[in-house]
Amino acid sequence: MKRLIAVLARIMALPFLLAAMAIPALAQEGGYLIRAGDVLRIEIIQDPGLNRSVLVSPDGRITMPLAGGLRASGKTVEAVQEELAARLTPNFATTPDVYVSIERIAERAAGGGGGGAARAPATIDIYVLGEGAKSGKFSVAPGTTVLQLFAEMGGFSKFAATKRIQLRRTDPKTGEETTYAINYDAIEQGTSRVGSTVLMKGDVIVVPQRKLFE
Repeated sequence: MKRLIAVLARIMALPFLLAAMAIPALAQEGGYLIRAGDVLRIEIIQDPGLNRSVLVSPDGRITMPLAGGLRASGKTVEAVQEELAARLTPNFATTPDVYVSIERIAERAAGGGGGGAARAPATIDIYVLGEGAKSGKFSVAPGTTVLQLFAEMGGFSKFAATKRIQLRRTDPKTGEETTYAINYDAIEQGTSRVGSTVLMKGDVIVVPQRKLFE
């Protein structure tokens, strides 16, 4: 039975491993160290519902359900993989099969004349108000999506009205504000693609409090 499970795990991981082959050679080298702005692909064989792409935040951290936040910057994918497996183990009957790879490498700013060190990736400021697990200002890499921001803020508090989240965006030219409705429950169920919306500088995410019988 154990051998069968191991074989199935390898088969299920095959698309994941093939995708990893498309990443530049730099990221495939065993000594590659993760940096802020990289996007990691995480696969949990025993619970595909946890599979996701996560952005390494400017402070070098990633957030994973059931594992919480952990530092990824400066570590190899193997080290992050081992730490995630250790953190997830209490939620499974045995240590889960965790696979981590580089899905996308952050753009590196070219060094100045004389071969200076590369500058940190540019970031944009996004603001979260209300019942997020964390609120306030988030400095994220350009291209960060709504769903990735939800991951960075650690999800929501138990009082959050997750069906009534708002994205408020102000046009920098006209000053006009537009409000977009976000239903996180629908995103989770796969019936809404609004989670892939790319955030823009100055966007505000408002997470209202649940009503009494909501």
